Amino acid sequence: MEAAEESRLWRECLLPSAEQQRCAVFSPLGEERYALGLETIYEGYLAHYGTPRLFAPSDQDTALLLGDYLYAHGLVRVAARRNVAAVSDLSELISLCSQLRAEKSAGDGLLWAATAALLGRGVLDEARSALRLRGDPSALEAAARETAGAEAVERALDEHRLRVGA
Repeated sequence: MEAAEESRLWRECLLPSAEQQRCAVFSPLGEERYALGLETIYEGYLAHYGTPRLFAPSDQDTALLLGDYLYAHGLVRVAARRNVAAVSDLSELISLCSQLRAEKSAGDGLLWAATAALLGRGVLDEARSALRLRGDPSALEAAARETAGAEAVERALDEHRLRVGA
């Protein structure tokens, strides 16, 4: 695990191998080339707002720092694929998820699902705006289900709810 090699602090947060839950949540909905970057960013999201799969930070400050590190590391992985639209989609995802959490609003799971399914295609602006401005995730849900399949989206959302307590 690269994080453990880069910092003693991250190494101390790393769960023992037997306790790690190495399950992909949202990356199965999209393209394989983005999977590791997407799941790295999602692990950062879990460090901020839920229960991470690979780490157990000792306090909230460490969780915040770890989450930010994972966000950045995941973005670097996706940027290496040289798709500016994918990086933009992930930046929008992170920003809008932060807004939703600050406002205690729903819709983050559907935002993750639609972003994973359509990452880098530049087609989510209107659907994200509906969520941001009106709290309406229905266009995101429709896009995710149409692209990745209803069953796959439901599996991802169920796993997400377990991890963020929503």
